[in-house]
Amino acid sequence: MSTAGQVIRCRAAVAWEAGKPLVIEEVEVAPPQANEVRLKILYTSLCHSDVYFWEAKGQTPLFPRIYGHEAGGIVESVGEGVTDLAPGDHVLPVFTGECKECVHCKSEESNMCSLLRINTDRGVMLNDGKSRFSINGKPIYHFLGTSTFSEYTVVHVGCVAKINPLAPLEKVCVLSCGISTGLGATLNVAKPPKGSTVAVFGLGAVGLAAAEGARLSGASRIIGVDVNPKRFEEAKKFGCTEFVNPKDHNRPVQEVLAEMTDGGVDRSVECTGNVDAMISAFESVHDGWGVAVLVGVPHKDAVFKTHPMNLLNERTLKGTFFGNYKPRSDLPSLVEKYMNKELEVEKFITHQVSFSEINKAFDYMLKGEGLRCIIRMDG
Repeated sequence: MSTAGQVIRCRAAVAWEAGKPLVIEEVEVAPPQANEVRLKILYTSLCHSDVYFWEAKGQTPLFPRIYGHEAGGIVESVGEGVTDLAPGDHVLPVFTGECKECVHCKSEESNMCSLLRINTDRGVMLNDGKSRFSINGKPIYHFLGTSTFSEYTVVHVGCVAKINPLAPLEKVCVLSCGISTGLGATLNVAKPPKGSTVAVFGLGAVGLAAAEGARLSGASRIIGVDVNPKRFEEAKKFGCTEFVNPKDHNRPVQEVLAEMTDGGVDRSVECTGNVDAMISAFESVHDGWGVAVLVGVPHKDAVFKTHPMNLLNERTLKGTFFGNYKPRSDLPSLVEKYMNKELEVEKFITHQVSFSEINKAFDYMLKGEGLRCIIRMDG
């Protein structure tokens, strides 16, 4: 029996207030409107951004809300005007989009779609400024346009990447956010030449994906920098060859790296969001050719300070968003890389829980245990 055009009642994990455990509730999910699709989510994973906004320490709180943005699912129905997706398609919903019409989408250099780029404050759909989720007629807000902690969700068509239906969604779902961000920061932006030396600051999932990108590029040395030495052993699986804990030294870590590498690393990728780490990452690259790439999202009041001579001496500072991948155009080929065994994603997945145990995934993340926790929607 088709559910197209009808309200679907299903389970969702609702955040009623900041920092309080999510509650599994029955929600009503309205049908998709123009340029929207309704997805059945099969697997979702927890990303640090979900935890950050759920804690609501650094931004305008918006509750009740359904979090979640790293996921894989199947199209259940499509709204008016949707031509490139059909019910049954296997997809990855993405927290940023690609309308294909704006100046950014038409540019080969940018992936920052004017219409659908990330918006952390908006809790409603663009089409009519309303939510598609409700409980007893009261709206429950969306998050990042995806809200994947629900068995069904409604997403703008521009935020949905159609992928190979043979790809295991319980694995490739992690490509819809963090892994692509780190991998692309190295492969698409830092672009380390074969045999080069790369430093990665921050060895969480994004940083390890950046290290993996350096390994795939054929870097000869990959130096992991982190204040938590518990992460070092695991990082070897992702290509890291040596490690520096800034806490072990009573001088700036850029000086330590310069000494280890005869003047500086060829490339550095910063994945912590700590502004001091960003400055260190930039100042640790070699003059004449070094390139530093910033990935981590800073505190809203953070200021990046460095001496202009560092730039005049031919060091380059770059930033990236979502690894410079255009979601609809580029994610399908990243999934193919996984299918062709050019890319491993299994090693990023350290835990699995059923949907009813979703709060366990938050506990793992808050304790800094593991990398990615897959949440199975059927349990």
